[in-house]
Amino acid sequence: MACASSCRPLFLSSPFPSSSSPSSCSLTTPFLFSLSPIKPSSKPIITTLTANSGSFPVLSVGDGCDGGNNNNNDDGPFGSDSWRWNDDSSSSSSHSYPFLLFLSSLLACSCHSQLSSALARTNGETEEDDVVWEVRGSKWTKLIPDFSDDAFVVSNGISNLTKLLSLSTLWGQCRDLVMRLLLPEGFPDSVTSDYLDYSLWRGVQGVASQVSGVLATQALLYAVGLGKGAIPTAAAINWVLKDGIGYLSKIMLSKYGRHFDVNPKGWRLFSDLLENAAFGLEILTPSFPHLFVLIGAIAGAGRSAATLIQAATRSCFYAGFAAQRNFAEVIAKGEAQGMISKSIGIGLGIALANCIGSSTSFALASFGVVTWIHMYCNLKSYQSIQLRTLNPYRASLVFSEYLLSGQAPSIKEVNAEEPLFPAVPFLNLLSANREQSVVLSSEAKQAASEIELRLQLGSKLSDIVSNKEDVLALFNLYKDEGYILTEQEGKFCVVLKESCSPQDMLKSLFQVNYLYWLERNAGIESRGASNDCRQGGRLQISLEYVQREFNHVKIDSESVGWVTDGLIARPLPNRIRPVYTTV
Repeated sequence: MACASSCRPLFLSSPFPSSSSPSSCSLTTPFLFSLSPIKPSSKPIITTLTANSGSFPVLSVGDGCDGGNNNNNDDGPFGSDSWRWNDDSSSSSSHSYPFLLFLSSLLACSCHSQLSSALARTNGETEEDDVVWEVRGSKWTKLIPDFSDDAFVVSNGISNLTKLLSLSTLWGQCRDLVMRLLLPEGFPDSVTSDYLDYSLWRGVQGVASQVSGVLATQALLYAVGLGKGAIPTAAAINWVLKDGIGYLSKIMLSKYGRHFDVNPKGWRLFSDLLENAAFGLEILTPSFPHLFVLIGAIAGAGRSAATLIQAATRSCFYAGFAAQRNFAEVIAKGEAQGMISKSIGIGLGIALANCIGSSTSFALASFGVVTWIHMYCNLKSYQSIQLRTLNPYRASLVFSEYLLSGQAPSIKEVNAEEPLFPAVPFLNLLSANREQSVVLSSEAKQAASEIELRLQLGSKLSDIVSNKEDVLALFNLYKDEGYILTEQEGKFCVVLKESCSPQDMLKSLFQVNYLYWLERNAGIESRGASNDCRQGGRLQISLEYVQREFNHVKIDSESVGWVTDGLIARPLPNRIRPVYTTV
């Protein structure tokens, strides 16, 4: 028939009711539904295709199926004379079918893409015009109708299996699985740009750390008497004493938590040094078995302290990585990455321990190599982190550069310039060979370093003023601020009021930077608190400038990514509560 070549059938599973089925169709005869592109003049026409098993009723939507019906009339495509049944056995008789058939034609007309299948021909062959795809995520599966089972089946199963097992497809699937398990959802948009570099370096250092841990554990077991006929109870007691004494360090170190917020990179690197030193002591225990408890306790204390610092600083890093506030997911993926590193490291450590045996010298030599790898990867991972919060050094560098050039420096430039150990200058030689910044000026770097050394947050008021006149002048000048700033013996002393917030501390540091700028560039020296508070004095000039420009520098800093909601600092615990009375 003319319609058979242009119609695209879709196999449905609805048999005809016994009362209305054509005479040539049985109850089990499948129903075919075909869809062709609809033109303005198209009319749906119901016709019959004859296969080997009998006549199949087909609903065809398109033109050219019946030349006498492809005309424009007022009835439209769904007019009363647009629907007719043709049956080879009874061409003159018309049949009325359920409303479901009409709804099916409407659904077919609304599809944006053409459905594909095979058309059953008189010779039993299947012709494939288009393809039906099943989509699950990024996986597309080709489907064709199976007329014998009244269902859609996967096309070319063996061929698809061969493609699935191909190297490129297998690599892509493995990569997608790894990304789903180890990287936050939406990567790389859901995290910051420094997340991947940090994770890669941390993965390598995690392997090295576990290798050192296996070597240290083996040495401890030899020292406690494993394999030498030691009494199990005595060995267990020594082990418990070693761990119990070591746990005390974690309890005592917890009170320094605020230090970790201010300088997380430096403290994290210090914890890695402490952990490696503890591993080294444990490897030495077989040479001094009679000092097992003492050496083990010292090493255990170092490892416990390192664990506490690592857990505290890890939270700072992960919070910075969460670009979409997906803190929990970033932490979860970080733990998964750590488990993989630990598993690989444990396996390598066991293999290396079997090769070394009980030789302390070989263990120390291997430990030295692994420790170098561990510390190098740690250093690279911390240098890749770009902290966006403002501690005293980063804030001073941002403010100094703003005062000198009128613009806030980028996060990457400031983090690359920040020393890992600001309080210990000789340890900062590790990064002395880095490239010089092309954005940050040498004056700004010098100002940030000097201000951090001269800054004293939380000073006692009684230590910086000696007479009533100075107190009244300072109280009157800073009556609307949450702090009081003055200079005493070369120190920038900031007295914090009881209502002082991190935002007030950030504002006070901006005034400190402007005072330093006046000292270096304008030559305005301190002449005492009362004189500096008068009109035209250092404190009065600097405070007036800060009140005018502080919001501007905040907006400029936020525009390049800085978090300016407050200063991350460790002030002294001193506070004052000034009481103002009207006379």
